[in-house]
Amino acid sequence: MDEKLHDLYEDIVARNPAEGEFHQAVREVFDSLGPVVAKHPHYTDAAIIRRLCEPERQIIFRVPWTDDAGGVQVNRGFRVEFNSALGPYKGGLRFHPSVYLGIVKFLGFEQIFKNALTGLPIGGGKGGADFDPKGRSDNEVMRFCQSFMTELYRHIGEHTDVPAGDIGVGGREIGYLFGQYKRITNRYESGVLTGKGLSWGGSQVRTEATGYGTVYFVSEMLAAMGDSFDGKRVAVSGSGNVAIYAIEKIQQLGGIAVACSDSSGYVVDDNGLDLELLKDVKIKQRGRIADYVQARGRGAELGTAGSIWHVPVDIALPCATQNELDADDAKALIANDCRIVAEGANMPTTPEAIKLFSDAGVRFAPGKAANAGGVATSALEMQQNASRDSWSFDHTEERLAEIMRSIHDRCLHTAEAYGFPGNYTAGANISAFTHVADAMLAQGLI
Repeated sequence: MDEKLHDLYEDIVARNPAEGEFHQAVREVFDSLGPVVAKHPHYTDAAIIRRLCEPERQIIFRVPWTDDAGGVQVNRGFRVEFNSALGPYKGGLRFHPSVYLGIVKFLGFEQIFKNALTGLPIGGGKGGADFDPKGRSDNEVMRFCQSFMTELYRHIGEHTDVPAGDIGVGGREIGYLFGQYKRITNRYESGVLTGKGLSWGGSQVRTEATGYGTVYFVSEMLAAMGDSFDGKRVAVSGSGNVAIYAIEKIQQLGGIAVACSDSSGYVVDDNGLDLELLKDVKIKQRGRIADYVQARGRGAELGTAGSIWHVPVDIALPCATQNELDADDAKALIANDCRIVAEGANMPTTPEAIKLFSDAGVRFAPGKAANAGGVATSALEMQQNASRDSWSFDHTEERLAEIMRSIHDRCLHTAEAYGFPGNYTAGANISAFTHVADAMLAQGLI
């Protein structure tokens, strides 16, 4: 880290104690900004970096609700509205027991840069609750969502803050949240939430967007190396929407997805995963990877020892959760001659693993660039809502592909311009930072 930024980083850590994920996200950006502050001292003079690391607004609230047995439950809700220099706050809601302020701040901070890279007019924010929808009935989830929105509604709006889904928040939860917002405000404000159902304001490709976008980004990385997906073996962690639709696009582009996972283990299918069976097990039945292995039969093996990253592949796509790919996993991938690692989740690779990839010459794409397809398509949904329009699947996917191509090129060219040739992390951080910083300067001391 540049010495000019070190003291600021230490101050941010002290100011935000016990928020390890947020510290990690800030440091990862700071490690890239040395050449920027040297070339543009006016950013430092205006305290842009310090301001960027302090959320514009942090909201924490109680969420009381009743379970099916009539018992009163209490959860904690969050919304961090981090930066609105480029547009209304935009970022998902995560319902998971691990959610606390530090997780939401790390996600919101990453969202600033991810949204800036899309080139679309959206700021960065994130939210959620320490509620676990797993094992809860539809009625329990509905009551929780209604209580959550009863507080959140006063802080959001299509020109203010536009939440979407994330882990634990899918179409069902978005529907319940939107219904309560409409009920309280007496407004059919389509643009207040994204990830809606197609029959009431949602966008084609939104479900597929993050997975598709990650694979489009990798396709551009391969093209820059004079290569393609043809015949490449790929491991994809996770088996939710991001992973499943990454696998779908890999297959469409000629790659062979041979492994995926869930919290119970991972499956290796050397002949290529059966996508339709995987969708049936994980989406329709809400089953486990072990159910896929049992249904698939010969050729599919369930792995419970080690990790999915010990499977020999050409390309690795961590698409599950933060810090899932560590140094030992990185060593295994390097030993097996993996050439590209691209993050389909938010910060799934530890700093130690990223350094090992850099030292070994493995091309690495950070989540703020490689998984920006989801929020990009959310912004396209906002455009359609604003114009009372609905686009076809093909048109929306074409727009997504164009955006991911543009993000790739911006990262690569910016990295080259600032002395980090081939470093997608530096390119993403610097390109996004300068875009947001210039907007903040133009708008005065806010």
